[in-house]
Amino acid sequence: MPEKLTTIVVDDELFGRENLKQILDTYCPEVEVSGMADSVLSAMKLVDSLNPDVVFLDINMPVLDGFDFLDEFQERRFKVVLVTGHCEFGIRAVKAGATDYITKPINIKELKQCIKNLLIYRNQNRKSDLPQDESKLVISSSHGFEVLMVDEILHLEADGCYTNIWLVDGKKRLVSRTLKEFEETLPKVKFFRVHKSHLVNLSFIKDFSNLSGSYVTMTDGSRIDISRRKVPDFIHKIRSFMKSV
Repeated sequence: MPEKLTTIVVDDELFGRENLKQILDTYCPEVEVSGMADSVLSAMKLVDSLNPDVVFLDINMPVLDGFDFLDEFQERRFKVVLVTGHCEFGIRAVKAGATDYITKPINIKELKQCIKNLLIYRNQNRKSDLPQDESKLVISSSHGFEVLMVDEILHLEADGCYTNIWLVDGKKRLVSRTLKEFEETLPKVKFFRVHKSHLVNLSFIKDFSNLSGSYVTMTDGSRIDISRRKVPDFIHKIRSFMKSV
């Protein structure tokens, strides 16, 4: 039997929590609701203790709302589905790094499609965790998957729980994986995280400057800041890299 998606439901209203749980239990056998929370603070504690695959998150809550919750987790190991009674939140939800959003009252067909998409995401990520040729990187795409040559990756930039991959040909790919996941996957001899939002391929650094803040210039002309605490490690790393090439 396939492993279920573990979820927590976050809603300040008891009816909202119980209603979504009942619908999931009845119509989505692929899902197991492992906890429920009535606020952002209690939801954060549940995430730490239960490590869910998915968080169903109400947007409109007092004191701290759903977007405040997203801000607390810059790099998320879990997917987020925002639950809202207002369709206009959709674009903001995507920009905030939510995987999907569903509207109230809950539409069963819409919810089931959401669960189907979540299962696809999980399966794609598991495939990407398999041992692979270090010269290649497999990423998911709208039509299936794509194989990138690691030596053609210029740098990567975090975008919530997504990552922009910039290639030497000037093109980029937006992937539903965190920058931390790529940091752990790509060969450490070539890639270095210079900033919480940037992972660079050392092969394509054109120059380094510490005037008016520290930054590197890549071969395509892009300028990438280096966080102050990363500078000593970066200098050590780039020296070691230059000796090895």
